[in-house]
Amino acid sequence: MSKQIDTVFELARAGKLHASHLIPGHQQAKSEQFDNISPIDLSVIGQVAAGGAAEVDIAVRTARSTFESGQWSGLSPAQRKQVMLKWVALLEQHAEELAALDCVDAGKPITECLNTDMPATIETFGWYAETADKCFGRISPTGSDALGLIMKEPIGVVAAVLPWNFPAQMYAWKVAPALICGNSVIVKPSELTSLSACRMTELAHQAGVPEGALILITGTGEQVGEPLGRHDDIDMVSFTGSTEVGRLFLKYSAESNLKEVVLECGGKSPQVVFEDALLDEAVPAILAAAFWNMSENCSCGSRLIVHSSLKESLLAKLKQGLADWKVGLPTDPTVSIGPMVEKAHFDKVASFLTNPGNNARLVHGGRIFNELGSGWYIEPTIFDQVTPEDRLFQEEVFGPILAVTTFETEEEAIALANNTQYGLAASVYTRDLRRAQRVTRQIKAGTVSVNGFSEGDITAPFGGFKLSGFGGKDKGLEALDQYQQTKTVWYVNP
Repeated sequence: MSKQIDTVFELARAGKLHASHLIPGHQQAKSEQFDNISPIDLSVIGQVAAGGAAEVDIAVRTARSTFESGQWSGLSPAQRKQVMLKWVALLEQHAEELAALDCVDAGKPITECLNTDMPATIETFGWYAETADKCFGRISPTGSDALGLIMKEPIGVVAAVLPWNFPAQMYAWKVAPALICGNSVIVKPSELTSLSACRMTELAHQAGVPEGALILITGTGEQVGEPLGRHDDIDMVSFTGSTEVGRLFLKYSAESNLKEVVLECGGKSPQVVFEDALLDEAVPAILAAAFWNMSENCSCGSRLIVHSSLKESLLAKLKQGLADWKVGLPTDPTVSIGPMVEKAHFDKVASFLTNPGNNARLVHGGRIFNELGSGWYIEPTIFDQVTPEDRLFQEEVFGPILAVTTFETEEEAIALANNTQYGLAASVYTRDLRRAQRVTRQIKAGTVSVNGFSEGDITAPFGGFKLSGFGGKDKGLEALDQYQQTKTVWYVNP
């Protein structure tokens, strides 16, 4: 391990990893706190400040004042870009530290944090920094008697409410485009995973982002998230999390100032494997889609819809491939599967092991490692003969359990794939290009990958259909739209 990683692990063992509010003028000493309990082994790794409506009010006033002053919003796009690039350089210097923070805070395998999460996080900041001076307005096609300018302006004060499954990466997906547009941003990380968000915000201030333009409030959804959603001086909320909580943010908006709301919510993504698929190439991607990040992933490919002629051979290859997926303490670089993030979530996932539905049959896994650390460790598990009537087919598990269902015809495969209230992602495996085109057009999902599992790179917008999403996209140039408003300026007889 590197010195940065070792230092974080030592501080965690000593209980000295703390997450505090980063609000200009706020007195930290008066903040209430709660224990930050690591899902790895239930140890107290530090304290998290418990914010509430009072902190939200202070943060919003400061963010609004900073926005109106032009301290950040009034800079030229090129100036904001230079500050953001300084931040990127600091993130690169502290990448291993940030990876270790997510590991001990969320129970994520350290190797994934180092090799996947942090490179993607840094890439996101760098990519959006470069968009700052490359997005243009438009001129309306008028006659000589008028001039119409169609302009994009920052929307104002943005609240970014983050999930716990990818703490650093989801911070980047929301903060980078919101900030580069010139907004003042208030970040509310999950109370379960606040450490990397706190550290990245500190580095932003060090790079030159004004403290009033990027504010952090830690605490629970009830105490911080709801006041943000209801505040009359917040212009928009970008939320990633459960569909249930997403509905609440729409309610909060309706009952307050009709602030804009962008939701990225749950998923029950299908992986459709046709009879001509190359199984040896498909298996690693199928396993990654199903079990990566302990399946605590909105786009998790939790439903394997496979042609009946391939099922037995595919199951055999999946079981063989899972031999390399080691369950263990996520601080071990050889581990692929760490713990569930908290007891309530563990209990929910474990309930599917005992009650997957009336038809589902366990064919692999199912073990709970009670003796390991917190005891919240679940072996990658596969159920066969799952039908659309089974809860395992319909409900989002967010844990390492894969449901296998067979089909006979292309039409049946499409119907099974769409038989869900969600529509976030999907994967299709076939060597027939025409079939791939037909099927991807008919699957109701925001992202469909072909012959692999992917959400696309940073250039590709990400967001779902149906109960999976609402109001906008993360990633790509499309993400900038939700953090800006369109203004028309019309000159008569210029």
